[in-house]
Amino acid sequence: MEQPKLITAMVECPKGHHQKFDFDLREQRFRLSKVLPAGLVFPFDFGMIPGTKGEDGDPLDIIVIAESATFPGCLIECRLIGALQAEQTERDGQTMRNDRFLGVPTVSQQFPDIHTITDLPDNIIDQLEHFFRNYNQQAGKAFRVIARLNAEEAAALLP
Repeated sequence: MEQPKLITAMVECPKGHHQKFDFDLREQRFRLSKVLPAGLVFPFDFGMIPGTKGEDGDPLDIIVIAESATFPGCLIECRLIGALQAEQTERDGQTMRNDRFLGVPTVSQQFPDIHTITDLPDNIIDQLEHFFRNYNQQAGKAFRVIARLNAEEAAALLP
């Protein structure tokens, strides 16, 4: 098996929280950007891959598949296991790519054998897709997964 690509994830929104935080690159600190509707929480730590830039101008998004929540600003070394290649349609009708990369912490005790997206149970990926569709719908946007990429395909998308 090929060695997994290791990346650093910076957590912005911890697992189980209903607040959306964004890292302000200019201020070098976190800002509360929104509160999710009642009952909607982040299913896993969500954040960014520092030093990258997506089509929306923000750093690339990453979901950290881990057994417990961390905190905003936590840096986590992860094995890149795949990505949800997605299109997001903004309120103004503009559509752009807004992929969600998937990583597993190298120190994970619960997921040591997860090396690519197909190693995860389908229900975890289905729930993630549903979360992002619902999350975007609440903001007046549309989110559509166009492909589930394995670890090698996801690594090819990174700079």
